[in-house]
Amino acid sequence: MAVYAIGDVQGCYDELMGLLDEIHFDQVRDTLWFAGDLVNRGPDSLRVLRFVHGLGDNAITVLGNHDLHLLALAEGFERRHRSDTPDEILNAPDRDELLTWLRHQPLIHHDENLRFTMVHAGLPPQWDLALAQQCAAEVENALQGNNYREFLANMYGNKPETWDENLQGWDRLRFITNCFTRLRFCDADGKLCLKSKGEPGTQPPGYLPWFEVPGRKSQNQRLVFGHWSTLGLYRENNVCSLDTGCLWGGLLTAMHLDSDMSIYSYACPGHHRPGG
Repeated sequence: MAVYAIGDVQGCYDELMGLLDEIHFDQVRDTLWFAGDLVNRGPDSLRVLRFVHGLGDNAITVLGNHDLHLLALAEGFERRHRSDTPDEILNAPDRDELLTWLRHQPLIHHDENLRFTMVHAGLPPQWDLALAQQCAAEVENALQGNNYREFLANMYGNKPETWDENLQGWDRLRFITNCFTRLRFCDADGKLCLKSKGEPGTQPPGYLPWFEVPGRKSQNQRLVFGHWSTLGLYRENNVCSLDTGCLWGGLLTAMHLDSDMSIYSYACPGHHRPGG
């Protein structure tokens, strides 16, 4: 049995199959952790979704911003972007089964035995593991409950920018969602900078990559995340970033979690140009 964490797939099914061949994935014995953004922009989001769903307990995935965007589009919320590719999923005969499954995936996964935690984007500096799990559960309950459409209608936006334990209602759920699915940069007080999407060094003055904020309360946790293709493969500060830009012609990357943390990558042809 082996456990591998894989970066953002974003509908790149052929590349995922190539990577799984590279690591000699055994669908019966091995487990795959997916760091979110299974879908959107790539050419085969439906096949990716069906494959991961079909793995059952042999796949663990956390929700990314593109996964949530798909759910919102399916319910008629949020504007469709030019590069979105949801139609094959939305028109599929098994769309309801797949979307319901996706809606019930977590925002954070922690494995005490492996001593790894996975999120899609990041954690603000005020959150330790226990608080992160508590906050994730709040959003998961809203997303999995009977009133999930109301959550999807209110989850978009960049405000509030800073964590406050007294946040309530949609402001609280929106902040939590933004951290788990969109965070790249924040300042020393945890103020989010969600508009900056470039590599470290391109952010406004006073902001840092979230994992470089001094004294962040999750610094003793080994964290695996995706989301940040311009950061690429990064393994320092007790974190590992695995989004190596497959969609953009980079690599699809896996890390062997239960062994020596070896890295495996599969070269991708690129289905989009940056900014496309």
